[in-house]
Formats: sequence, C-alpha cells, structure tokens
Amino acid sequence: MSELRQDPTTYDWVIIAKERARRPHDFKRDVSERPLLPSRSDDCPFCPGNEERTPAAAAVYGDPDNWNIRVVPNKFPALTPEGDTTREEWKLFRKSRGYGKHEVVIETPVHNKCIPFMEDDHVAELLKVYRDRYHALKKDPNVKIILIFKNHGLTAGTSLEHPHTQIVASPVVPPFIRRRFEIATQHFDNTGRCLYCDILHDEHQSKDRIVKETPYFTALHPFASHYPFETWIMPKLHSSSFGNILEVEIGELAGFLKEILLKLYVSLGDPDYNFIIHTSPVDDEHKTYYLWHIQIVPKLTFAAGFELGSGININTAVPEETAAFMRGIKV
Repeated sequence: MSELRQDPTTYDWVIIAKERARRPHDFKRDVSERPLLPSRSDDCPFCPGNEERTPAAAAVYGDPDNWNIRVVPNKFPALTPEGDTTREEWKLFRKSRGYGKHEVVIETPVHNKCIPFMEDDHVAELLKVYRDRYHALKKDPNVKIILIFKNHGLTAGTSLEHPHTQIVASPVVPPFIRRRFEIATQHFDNTGRCLYCDILHDEHQSKDRIVKETPYFTALHPFASHYPFETWIMPKLHSSSFGNILEVEIGELAGFLKEILLKLYVSLGDPDYNFIIHTSPVDDEHKTYYLWHIQIVPKLTFAAGFELGSGININTAVPEETAAFMRGIKV
C-alpha cells in the first residue's frame, strides 16, 4: 500500500508508491549508453589550451599554465553584476534588473574525469574553491544567497560535458529557500533545537535510511525522499553556512563525497544527477537554526501531470530499500 510522507523541512507531502515501486537494481542504466569521452577535446572551451574561449578567469588554482581548477564568469549568465537592485512596481507587478553573479568552476583540466575518479586531495581542493568563492561573492552587499550546484548529464541540465560546477549569487532569497529557513526557525522557537540536527539524530536512531557515516558526516536517504535515490550528506558539526566549513571537515568530506558519488555511479550506471549545496542566506549564516547540507538527486524519473498539478512528488522507490541497497555497494 502506498504511503503519504511529510517532509519535515518543507511540510511538503510525498507519495511513496510502494505498489508501483521498482526494485533498487531496476533503476540501473546501461553505462554503455553514455559515450566514451576523450581526456581532452579541441572543441571544449574548458579544456587546457582553450582558455581564451572563456571570459577572463576570476581565480586560477595551480600554475596558470598548468592549472588544477579555474573559476570563470559564466559566458551566458543568469544574473550579471550590472546596474543595481532597485525594484519597480506597477499594481501587482514587480521587477528589478537581473543583478547578481554567475560563475563556473572548471573542476579539472581532464575532460573525462568526474569527481568519483579524482584524487582525494583534488576533491579537497575543489571544496576549498567552493568555500573561497562563497566568501569572495558574499563581499557584495547586494548578495543575499549563494547557490553552489552541479548538473551532471543532459537530463540534469548540463550543456558541456567537461566536469564543472556553477555558483550563482542572487540579490533575493527565493520563497523556496526562505520557507525552509522559516520552518527551521519555527522548530527552534518551539523546541530550542536545530530541526536538521533532530532529523539526523532520529535517522541515526532508526538506521534504516543511513547509507554511510564517518566521524564528521552522514549520508542518508531522507524519510520523505522526493526522488528515487535522493541522497543527503549532512555534517555532524553544527553550522548554518557552508562558508564556515572547517579544514578537518573538508579533508574528510573529499573522500566521503567521492565514495557516495562512486556508489551511485556503480549502482545506477553513471546516472545524470543534480548536486546542490544548501546553505543559509548570507545575512543568517551565523544563526543556529539551520544546518547546511548537500543534496544529490539522480535523474531517474520525471514529473508528470499529477506532480505538476498538485506539488506532490510520487517516488517509485522506497528510501529504506534504496539505502540498504547502497550500503551493500562496494567501491
């Protein structure tokens, strides 16, 4: 029988469609469907030797002529640092200039090396780049939220195969994010505790949805997972902002993130996925009501009429089963 489960972080409802559920191994794609990529492509603007095909770098890590990671402004940005954030209103209609910043982190000079196959120290350097750019972008007083995300594969929204991450600094905190923070604040006002820390505690008590844990991090499939194999990586040290991540956490997270992504790679056949670092609004980063975390969403299903009309996702995989399946994947 299907279940309705409520997400405690958003109050959204999710249908866990047990009668329609597929077994975890049924989601695996044939990895041969994804074309083999070369280690370098003459046509790729992110490959070494093609640096002039991107805007001038905002930051370069390593030797400029033999770089490890490059950060460049997005050539086709969603937001640009031009004009101001003045809002105009006419009756019920409101607008402002598309002010903000949109950067691309070119994760590696190697065209076909994704995070699961990078060296641990390179992934640690990549995480430090994310933290560096967070602090660089938040210096703009107009920036209110910084979103760090990765689209892997065509169905996840990527247009270039070369491994890269995007960072968008926005002058507005969208209601989608604000609602999560307000719910967490309400929980703190009612209980004196962090909602996400309580979720983490309860998940450790249950153990059914834990994929793996280390001294500083836990990977789990949420109770009310909106999507099959949705995975959260949550820190055990409380902090609202990813910008405050410690060196010791980065060192451990590098190998842990690699392992979780490699488990998904092996178990699902290199699926397309979205990877998001959820962090508090800039003005709230030192408050104690929230816990930054990473969300990984493999693109295994697509929203149809019911989901779009109701806002209720139908998940055809049971989180307890997918978590157990992932625990058994050896990498």
